[in-house]
Amino acid sequence: MNVFNYRPRIARWVLLLGLFLPTATMAQTLPDRDTVIGTQPTKPPEKKEIIYNEPEHDRFVEKKNNPSSPSGPGNRNTKTDTSGKKVKQKPDDFESSNRPDDKTPPFIHDSLDSYISRGMKLWQVPGLAITIVKDGKVVVMKGYGLREIGKPEKVDENTLFIIASNSKLFTGTALAMLDEQKKLSLNDRVTQYLPWFRLYDSNSTRLANIRDMLSHRIGTKTFQGDFTFWDSNLPSDSIIWKMRYLKPVGEFRQDYGYCNSCFVVAGKVLEKQTGQTWEEYVQQQILSPAGMKNTYMNTAGLARRNNVAQPYNNMYGPLTKIPFDEVDNLGPATSMVSNVRDLSRWLMLQLDSGRLDGKQILPWAVLQKTRDGNILTGTRKSTAYPTNFRAYGLGLYMADYAGRQVYWHTGGAFGHVTNVCFVPEERLGISILSTNDNQSFFEALRYQILDAYFSFAYTDRSKFLYRFAVADQKAINSEVEALHKRVNKKTAPEISLDDFTGDYFNTVYGRISIARTGNGLVARFQHHPDLIGYLDYMDNNEFRLTYSHPGYGIFPAKFGISNGKPNSVIIRANEFIEYDAYLFVKDPRGMMIR
Repeated sequence: MNVFNYRPRIARWVLLLGLFLPTATMAQTLPDRDTVIGTQPTKPPEKKEIIYNEPEHDRFVEKKNNPSSPSGPGNRNTKTDTSGKKVKQKPDDFESSNRPDDKTPPFIHDSLDSYISRGMKLWQVPGLAITIVKDGKVVVMKGYGLREIGKPEKVDENTLFIIASNSKLFTGTALAMLDEQKKLSLNDRVTQYLPWFRLYDSNSTRLANIRDMLSHRIGTKTFQGDFTFWDSNLPSDSIIWKMRYLKPVGEFRQDYGYCNSCFVVAGKVLEKQTGQTWEEYVQQQILSPAGMKNTYMNTAGLARRNNVAQPYNNMYGPLTKIPFDEVDNLGPATSMVSNVRDLSRWLMLQLDSGRLDGKQILPWAVLQKTRDGNILTGTRKSTAYPTNFRAYGLGLYMADYAGRQVYWHTGGAFGHVTNVCFVPEERLGISILSTNDNQSFFEALRYQILDAYFSFAYTDRSKFLYRFAVADQKAINSEVEALHKRVNKKTAPEISLDDFTGDYFNTVYGRISIARTGNGLVARFQHHPDLIGYLDYMDNNEFRLTYSHPGYGIFPAKFGISNGKPNSVIIRANEFIEYDAYLFVKDPRGMMIR
């Protein structure tokens, strides 16, 4: 899977959108969910009048590159040694020092370390890595905290994280390259390349083009189908096939809904046109030319690599190490792994019109295509953030922020949350990689840095968001505790537990199998062989469902009864995976259940 993550159960959308999403528990203080980069409380937070001392005339001035000048900002392959002589610079030998210059905001060189340390402690973030690039230089590139709790190894600039949906810009860039080379058109219909492709209705199927797949505009709900697809054993072709069963709640090309499976379609189109897999093409055409030597296309084998940040979650209990996601079947949407050293290069390339180390790595026209807005995601003014409009391009969000055009994406995998952000007119880039998916600090930090560079009045973004996180976590804890109390009453079921067992079916997902175990039941999932759901009876034919993977959560599971026998069950998982519950029925003839 993609709103600030102050509501943990909607974490992945929070991450992917980078917006500030209201929730039911905040209905009295927050407007509807399409309002902002952060939709906001109706009463804006009180701001302390602390202004960053950046020269006023620099705020809106775009620095120009001069690639023909050997010492100009467009030339990345020279640096000055201690004698003042120009020397050849290796591709990954960035000018990276934390020494301030006269353009670095005081917050960055005076307060950044302490701000990050406080925020990591407050939000329970075990490890974090950050890079800031400005005017062709790396201003900050370092790690904080530990790779794994209880072990001495620290996070550094080379530590690997799953960057999840930050993979999407690489996919969008790859398709934009093929469009620029006239090897395909972004407006080509998908069925031209995948004749068997189907959406829910025939009109959308006929009209759907490559641009639609890269822009979240087929009308489905955000994350629709992802309980079936995420961390599953389904091959990518099966994911695409199952898209025909996803009934849209919105209008085609009118309503935004974040769609991971659409990017799988785009990757398959790329494969059909080039004869290369998505992984091969992106590696050869983007990563290798950009010198991103420690960026990997897939999550497979990540646990065996060196210098990896371990994933953590604390949504339904204490901070716990959890398994790495395995989402390579959703590769073009979410499977890439990287570190801030490599992402510094990606930001440099984005901020210098496709140039890096004095070479044109990507045509400027290709980058422009990714930055063209294809669907609006919001048009309401925020009272908490200096923003008004938001849109989505090809794997990339865009918005105005304090009068600048900001591009960004966030990424959420279980245990890892990340962002990549750049502001071309300020030649400013930011990337933050972090562990514990149940936190918004990584996004609060990004906005804090933007505020500093844009001379925006100081507001502690971390504390502002943490208020909502505390309230929402309290609500989650209360809901779970209520389930525990119902189980502890030890109410005897009116129907034999054996009658609840058997196979249940859902059209999109497939089969779940429920069996007896001691005094309870267990559910096993056809497409998630390592996932178990433990079912403990509460009352009224309702069970507490506790997933073996802590990130999936703890929820009620309600069985339907017909003629005194269970014939269906409604189950759900953490909204980090998917918002909607799934109805499974015992009669396989009833499989057309959505």
